[in-house]
Amino acid sequence: MKHALIAFLLAGATALPAAAALKQGAKAPEFSATASLAGKAFDFSLKKALKTGPAVVYFYPAAYTKGCDIEAHAFAEMKDRFDAAGATIIGVSNDDIARLNQFSADPDYCAGKFPVASDPDGKIAASYDLKITPPKEGAKDTQGVEIKHGFIERTTFIIDKGGKVVATLSSADDGISPADHVEKSLATVEQLTGKEK
Repeated sequence: MKHALIAFLLAGATALPAAAALKQGAKAPEFSATASLAGKAFDFSLKKALKTGPAVVYFYPAAYTKGCDIEAHAFAEMKDRFDAAGATIIGVSNDDIARLNQFSADPDYCAGKFPVASDPDGKIAASYDLKITPPKEGAKDTQGVEIKHGFIERTTFIIDKGGKVVATLSSADDGISPADHVEKSLATVEQLTGKEK
């Protein structure tokens, strides 16, 4: 009977879902990373960013891929409204910094308006309980370059000045589009700071 109970419990444990992204109310892990703004690398610190107001930390699969391009362009177009609400935007992916220097300066995407950070070993993503999946063999970006790094699941965290997650937006869980990540992030930030337009 004891063995049957143990076997039943083990079977149930393996059927549990994988760890999901940090949820509302969780303490956001602080991180520092090499990031790029307008093609120039610098050291980004979430702790430092939160001193000035809330932060939108958005994880995305890869620069120069369809959904990620749409999302970066939408953040760039709405950057003035995030600024008006006192919010910092930081994108995070497995892309290397050389690639992000190009992506961050590209007028069609980040347009030099907000930084994107490199998480090549996936440690930042792991601290936010996000999955990284390997690329399909021969996967290429919109420029025809083969993608050799992992894809972090598209998830956006809105973090208040005190470092608490006030909202988590996940394409995997919520089915929202890349552009919706931006719209919903802005609405949350404006509500949080009382600067709705």
